[in-house]
Amino acid sequence: MRAPVATYVWTLVAVAAAAGLRQLIDPWLGNHLPFVTFFVAVAVAAWLGGIGPGLLATGAGFLLALYLFIEPRYTFEARGTQQIVGLLLYVLVGLVLVGLGAAIQRSRHRAEMRREILHVTLASIGDAVITTDSDGNITFLNGVAEKLTGWSHAEAKGRPLNSVFRIINEQSREIAENPAMRVLRDGVIAGLANSTVLIRKDGSEAPIDDSAAPIRDVQGEVVGCVLVFRDITIRRQLERENAARLTAARFLAAIVESSEDAIVSKSLDGIIQTWNVTAERIFGYSSQEAVGKHISLIIPEDRLDEEQEIMTSLRAGRRIEHYDTVRVRKDGRPIHISLTISPMKDDNGHIVGASKIARDITDRKWAEERTYRLMAGLKDADRRKDEFLAMLAHELRGPLAPIRNVLEVMKCAGNNGEVLLQAREMMERQLGHLVRLVDDLIDVNRITRNKIELRRERVDLASVINQAVEASRPLCVQANHDLTVTLPAAPIYVDVDLVRLAQVFSNILSNAYKYTERGGRIALTARRAGNTAVVTIQDNGMGIPPDKLDSVFDMFMQVERTLKRAQGGLGIGLTLVKRLVEMHGGTVTAFSQGAGRGSTFTVQLPIPAQQPGAIAAMHPAPPAEAPARRILVVDDNPDSATSLAMLLEMSGNETQVAHDGLAAVDAAKQFRPDVVLLDLGLPKLNGLEACRRIRAEPWGRRMILIAMTGWGQEDDRRRSKEAGFDYHMVKPVDYTELMALLSAHATSDGRTTPEGSQILAGG
Repeated sequence: MRAPVATYVWTLVAVAAAAGLRQLIDPWLGNHLPFVTFFVAVAVAAWLGGIGPGLLATGAGFLLALYLFIEPRYTFEARGTQQIVGLLLYVLVGLVLVGLGAAIQRSRHRAEMRREILHVTLASIGDAVITTDSDGNITFLNGVAEKLTGWSHAEAKGRPLNSVFRIINEQSREIAENPAMRVLRDGVIAGLANSTVLIRKDGSEAPIDDSAAPIRDVQGEVVGCVLVFRDITIRRQLERENAARLTAARFLAAIVESSEDAIVSKSLDGIIQTWNVTAERIFGYSSQEAVGKHISLIIPEDRLDEEQEIMTSLRAGRRIEHYDTVRVRKDGRPIHISLTISPMKDDNGHIVGASKIARDITDRKWAEERTYRLMAGLKDADRRKDEFLAMLAHELRGPLAPIRNVLEVMKCAGNNGEVLLQAREMMERQLGHLVRLVDDLIDVNRITRNKIELRRERVDLASVINQAVEASRPLCVQANHDLTVTLPAAPIYVDVDLVRLAQVFSNILSNAYKYTERGGRIALTARRAGNTAVVTIQDNGMGIPPDKLDSVFDMFMQVERTLKRAQGGLGIGLTLVKRLVEMHGGTVTAFSQGAGRGSTFTVQLPIPAQQPGAIAAMHPAPPAEAPARRILVVDDNPDSATSLAMLLEMSGNETQVAHDGLAAVDAAKQFRPDVVLLDLGLPKLNGLEACRRIRAEPWGRRMILIAMTGWGQEDDRRRSKEAGFDYHMVKPVDYTELMALLSAHATSDGRTTPEGSQILAGG
């Protein structure tokens, strides 16, 4: 090291002082020991300044000693061997002193450098550092320790460590063992206990951690302790936050796993990242199969464009809510799902993926479709109902108008027999039409509720067709149609209900008559095809549009309901046809090439294997004239009761009329009729209870009680039978049928005898 200039100056001062001192003691030394004081100056110069000042002191001392203290004095000449050797020895000793001084200086400098480096290191370290001596007194605090403890180095130096470094347990609040004391005691490295809190000088607290280690000398003896610690307030806060995040993450994971919805996350390139249990159940892929695959794994090919639109929205930071779409399961089955998709962001707010919640709405979609179809059906049914009610009003008013007109004609006809005959025929036709409308309504209700029973018998199909043709002939004649009937040469016997099957063909023929322009052609053909009887009814009328072919047999269905095409009927005839044919084990189909090109209805019925011995059904013979009898007529409608009593009296019977249930029981007791024609819907006492009271009397047990009512359902018939009625007839009652019933119960003495209760279709 180069010594500073001041060191050289002080070196010269020291040499001058050595010369002065030698001069002072010169009287005692004389020429002896001329260099004695200069050796001290050289040693001091070398100790303090190193080589340069040491050499300067040696040289300056050499010259001054030679000049002042070696004979001859005051000259620079050396005389004699002794003097020269003395000078050389001085120089040699001086150089040795310079070398020793320089070595000592370098050693001291290195020590100072090490101390400086240690202090700088401890001062600049990021953690708090405190050093102590072997007694536990503080020797050093770095800046971090000053800030953390609140003590400055000057304040803390020399103090016991426990007075500056005070620590307690965070949970128990008890004083914690100081690790430095353990180090000084046991000579081992000691760490701080968990949950340690430092009490600062101002009383505030800071959580800390780290350790203490011994300081040893060269002999290995513990001469002090170094304590290194740090403030972990932020770390503790992060630990608590992380613990809270971990708890929240676990809670969220539990929610995800237990969710009834599929929860899936994916990267921006569509790669599946997570896949919960519900996703496995809904889509059929396990987590191992799905994670790492592209989301197109569950997207149908025709919906791949959706994924591009979704990702575009997500990259723009837009959330997608309740997006209904279709996805495909592992087994290939499509499922309807509702998607809610949210962008996933990192800590910097950058979108890195998407989280989607998928809910299986297949059942809901099916329910919606079923509800839609049901609502459409209900709307259509409601529309048809409104049309049906309008048509019913129209159809009912149709016969009522001519009946009213005929009544006016009869008032004015007087004794004109021909006019009265025409009027009666018109009234019979219109009344028959009204009865037919009501019967159709009753029949369709019975069939739709499976309340009708077929009375099968072995009959010739030709006889059924002939009966249907005769029943519908008035319509054919009225419209001036040309009807062609082609029957097979050999009889075809079928097991059917004659009346119901005749009703089938009659309804189809009536439809053909009504929907064919006047003077049209209708062809009915019956033939055998293997074990099937095939009956075809073809017309050249208005036809059926292709979109209506599948619905012509529906309830209240008419191909065209307009004033121009109002052909009559309620739109239930073909419904009856279809149900009755199916009840017989057959089928009925409709065919048309379009509007204006006619229609063809084909009925197919099974033919029994055993054909020989079959007997064709015959029309029943006219009933024998019934003998006179006593008849009680009970009806709350006076006109109905009086008119029926008049008819019965014209047939030679004795009648009496009552208009409520109590009057009926009294009249039966006083009049003792053979037959009681009893309405059910009566005031004061209904017909069922009136029947029970009459049957309860001895005089009423042999009477023939016939229920005559507008209630014709199966349940109504059952209740009338349970009440004690022998027969149940539905209004308006066919008078011929009534007289046939009475004749069937006539005895030789003109009285009637019940032969067991029976339920009649009536009307």
